[in-house]
Amino acid sequence: MSTYYTFPDNFKWGAAASATQTEGASQQDGKAKNIWDYWFEIEPERFHEGVGPMITSDFYRQFKDDIKRMKAVHFNSFRTSISWSRLLPDGINVNEKAVDFYNNVFDELLKNDIEPIINLFHFDMPLHLQEKGGWESLEVVEAFNHYAKTAFELFGEKIKRWTTFNEPIVPVEMGYLNHYHYPCVVDMKRAAVVAYHSMLASAKAIKSYRQLNLEGEIGIILNLTPSYPRSDSEEDVKAARIADLFFNRSFLDPSVLGKYPEELIELLRDYDLLPVVNEGDLDLMENNTVDFLGVNYYQPRRIKEKGAPIDSNNLLPESFFDSYIWPERRMNPYRGWEIYEKGIYDIAINIKDNYGNIPWYVAENGMGVEHEERFLDKAGMIQDDYRIEFYEEHLKWLHKGITEGSNCFGYHIWTFMDNWSWLNAYKNRYGLYRVDLDTQERSLKKSGQWFSQVAEHNGF
Repeated sequence: MSTYYTFPDNFKWGAAASATQTEGASQQDGKAKNIWDYWFEIEPERFHEGVGPMITSDFYRQFKDDIKRMKAVHFNSFRTSISWSRLLPDGINVNEKAVDFYNNVFDELLKNDIEPIINLFHFDMPLHLQEKGGWESLEVVEAFNHYAKTAFELFGEKIKRWTTFNEPIVPVEMGYLNHYHYPCVVDMKRAAVVAYHSMLASAKAIKSYRQLNLEGEIGIILNLTPSYPRSDSEEDVKAARIADLFFNRSFLDPSVLGKYPEELIELLRDYDLLPVVNEGDLDLMENNTVDFLGVNYYQPRRIKEKGAPIDSNNLLPESFFDSYIWPERRMNPYRGWEIYEKGIYDIAINIKDNYGNIPWYVAENGMGVEHEERFLDKAGMIQDDYRIEFYEEHLKWLHKGITEGSNCFGYHIWTFMDNWSWLNAYKNRYGLYRVDLDTQERSLKKSGQWFSQVAEHNGF
């Protein structure tokens, strides 16, 4: 006999996207360049098949039809971001064409009973602010606060759920510990500054939001990667705890609890990695924690003790632990990521037990697959049963977490339609709708039919 999984009343079913990855029109209607526009100009060969951010999935022109498609698959919510460089091209003055565009998008969503959840920063630093140092600069932290306030004042009557950042660890990890995001710096001390200033910027924006006395809530979206030790040896457990401190708790604790873990502070101090903390910073964070949390979950981390001594001249987070391959793991070979559905349950219980059972939702969960045309049937529909299975198994574990008391209010997939993904461009497809890049036509995949049923019946 099969089990029926029913989710709480008013559960949020939908998808996530971002401005740079879907809008296109990247140099139109007054939008200034962000770091992706610039990087594609100077190094187009870095981007998969030379596809840049100019057109992406053309949401800027097709949003009305796309929102009809969301309605057709029974979305009751949708998360996207505002483009900072579209709304404030010079960082100060408002671009009226951008205001019109976002108002039209939000009105169309609301008209279709789809709640907009609006995020402010999704990896798309305006170029002129990156030239001032990006998140290394306190001037840019202030510029972000001006942008956030502007957005709240313009759209705060319509938007009842805001988030400050999506995955603030990613610009740190990919742009300051790796070469996968501009500015391609590899320097752990500078990375720590970027991480700290991101949290300062988030707290300032939350404070500004509350000062406006708008009716609504403000949160943050973090990608949480549970760190599982290879064994219960003291060394493996400590290594996993350090990975957790760097990749999860460095953002989760200040966002929800208003303070950094002591163990993280000590570790950074021991290796001379602590950023400068100015007077009032810690009070600001303590008094401006989030109302809710978005959690992006794709994969776990498998950790064992470090096999080599720490080289304090070339520090990276990985200087403190090694990864290992779990013998039982299942992989998504296209993305190189482990598929581990139970991770979503472990996150649910961790939030319940250690973070005051704050309201949270799954803000992204998805499976990217290359060359999906292989699975086109005669009628032109992609038969992506692998994606349906991925969602089903994650939802079963999420359901278990909810029945055990975790305060989860929604599940958003990545993503609604195939979209552009940074250096990977359109290499891995994630959408419920296929996007033909030559024609920009959309067509529903089998997973879209499946998700539509789940959302309509609030379960499966």
